Amino acid sequence: MSGELDIRGGGAVEVDTATLRDTAARFVLAADELTRICARVGSLQNMLFAQQQFAGVALSTLALLATRLTDAVVRGERIAADLEAAAAIYELVELNARLAVAFWAGDDDALALIERQRAVLIAQYPEAMERARLAEFERAVLWPGDLVRQATEAGYDLGGLFDTARGSDLLAAAVGGVAVGGTAIGFAALTGVGGWGRLRSDATLNGAAQPIRVSASQRPPLPAPSNLTGAAERIPRTGASQVRVEKYTMADGSRQFAVYVSGTRTMAVSAKEPWDSRSNVELYSGSRSASYDATESALRAAGAQPGDVVHAFGHSQGAMITSHLALESEYDTRTLVNFGSPVEADVGSSTLSVGIRHTDDPVAALAGGGFMESVGAPGSFIVEREAHPLAGTDDLGLPSHQMTSYVETATMLDASADPRVHQLGDVFEELSHAVTVEVTEFAATRADSEGATASLGDEE
Repeated sequence: MSGELDIRGGGAVEVDTATLRDTAARFVLAADELTRICARVGSLQNMLFAQQQFAGVALSTLALLATRLTDAVVRGERIAADLEAAAAIYELVELNARLAVAFWAGDDDALALIERQRAVLIAQYPEAMERARLAEFERAVLWPGDLVRQATEAGYDLGGLFDTARGSDLLAAAVGGVAVGGTAIGFAALTGVGGWGRLRSDATLNGAAQPIRVSASQRPPLPAPSNLTGAAERIPRTGASQVRVEKYTMADGSRQFAVYVSGTRTMAVSAKEPWDSRSNVELYSGSRSASYDATESALRAAGAQPGDVVHAFGHSQGAMITSHLALESEYDTRTLVNFGSPVEADVGSSTLSVGIRHTDDPVAALAGGGFMESVGAPGSFIVEREAHPLAGTDDLGLPSHQMTSYVETATMLDASADPRVHQLGDVFEELSHAVTVEVTEFAATRADSEGATASLGDEE
């Protein structure tokens, strides 16, 4: 396993501005207290000056102490001012993001309120808006540094390999590296600035349901996963099944469901496989896919009804599916955990959102760095790391996107002392108290126009 975990509360520049201002206030109080101590030291110096023939050493010591206290006061006041300015910058980033949402929603009242809030901050900190825009630009364009570096190095290797026979491999390698790296930078700019892959809270899939056939297969009951690694390992990767649903019946008779949704099964456009490139394009462009319909069908077949609590876990294409389930389904999606997702969804405050992505995963890069502001319920977070730092031709197999790599990251996260990880653990702890657990796996295929959209058949 490689790469240190970067765990943060979400958003491009997610910072708790209230904590910044509280810390600034504490520095101000400390500076005031030091100023009062300086005054008392000055009074003591005056008293000892009259007896300087007996107190010369004490006077020298007090003079040194007074100098150090004065320096500490100046530094404390400077730190407090810098913290206040930083809080203003981060607040402007958040306000700019909210302004864009209000604009596209046509909410004139919200626009007016946000404009007034921005004006107050800019009046107090005239340089804050320029620095906020710079932070937004850097995040929008420069966030995929690991991906661009690896693309450049891989291009260098491929260029040299291609032209070795001609004896000009150095030039070819340089050209190849620049070309591939430049393409990666352009890709980053388009996705980041264009906002592709960011699903607003009102995002819905367009189009009619597609004809599919779904077969159900009962599996032996298992206890709830005890941690994120256990949940990640339950996402289907091989075999016929693409969706796994676990039904938990609690002691009070209530029900909760966990759904685990596979990533893409074939990069071709398949006549039968719903988890194909066609579904990828449809979901990313905002259209209903056969894989989405199959997942909804699987949940209904497992007994989930509107209003039931659902905990959703998805990888890659499966993460796009679970994101839309959280945004537009009739279920109470309490938890959304996505691995290597091409999108980030602005889910509501009742959904704990956990996004796990590798900075060298080109599929996760389709999310364009995600939202500038945090999304989801309090305690939501994102996790990033560079999964495979060494670049080369092996990257053509997208090792950083494979679920095996994300399971490694989940294991690292489980070992973390970050309190937000413990909040996710509370979900598994609650499910562990179920009195019965039913496990069903579902295999879906595309059907022709005459096939049933949600035809269920049992497999033994």
